[in-house]
Amino acid sequence: MNNKTHETNKKIELALNGDKRALESLLVGVQDMVYNLSLRMLGSPHDAEDATQEILIKIMTGLSSFRKESEFSTWVYRIATNYLLNYKKSFFAKQPPLSFEFYGADIEAGFLKNNPGMTNGVEEEILAHELKMSCTNVMLQCFDPESRLIYILGIMFRVDSKASGEILGISPEAYRQRLSRIRQIMADFMKQYCGLAASEKCNCQKRIGYAITNHRLNPANLEYHQLEQVDEVVALDYLAAMEEMDTESAIFAKLPRYHSPRKTMDFLQKILRSENMATIMGRA
Repeated sequence: MNNKTHETNKKIELALNGDKRALESLLVGVQDMVYNLSLRMLGSPHDAEDATQEILIKIMTGLSSFRKESEFSTWVYRIATNYLLNYKKSFFAKQPPLSFEFYGADIEAGFLKNNPGMTNGVEEEILAHELKMSCTNVMLQCFDPESRLIYILGIMFRVDSKASGEILGISPEAYRQRLSRIRQIMADFMKQYCGLAASEKCNCQKRIGYAITNHRLNPANLEYHQLEQVDEVVALDYLAAMEEMDTESAIFAKLPRYHSPRKTMDFLQKILRSENMATIMGRA
């Protein structure tokens, strides 16, 4: 058992015995991970924020069921993925299912001349970055939920095949095979349509006018621009073995990681200080 695992297990024991500081430390340690997973699975910062709060409650109330048979992070992933795979309240869950065929046709048809009057005074570079963040998340929504999860775990979070297999309840070999197929589907799409992968069919800056007109981009409310990115040094930890990746996978692996919104921490502290804390922890 390494020092980090030992320290985590110690915090779990303290938390289960009523130590709110230990519980808060555990939750703070995983909240960004849960938020970023929720963001990529659900496709919007607002939905990710709501789901993160609900998942953190599930982690709190289920903490006594952690048997230390796997890493705590793997257990947290399992709690989060079980919730997110069945999440029906997100914007995209309420829409007709997306497909790569539909999105490709939308890209081919979706160009309008950018009108300075549309941009609300925001620089085109900022709008193009916002559109890139939004568009890459929409691409992920073209996968069915389980395929999306496999791609996110393997390409974006670099979770190893053993842990990913545990999370999904399949063998590491089966996980690797499915990841390979899913990765190829995304690579083929991006090579054909996405300017980030050198295709001439699409360019984020050229799509700004179309995105604003169709209410996919709101210069007055840039959700991704408002998020606080994880420090670059921390982000580099997610990019191990990048030399093994194809260009299209590397694009997704390099997407920013974000700190969960301050409202999530405020929510946690309110729960931790509430009179019903003992009930929440199952000790009432």
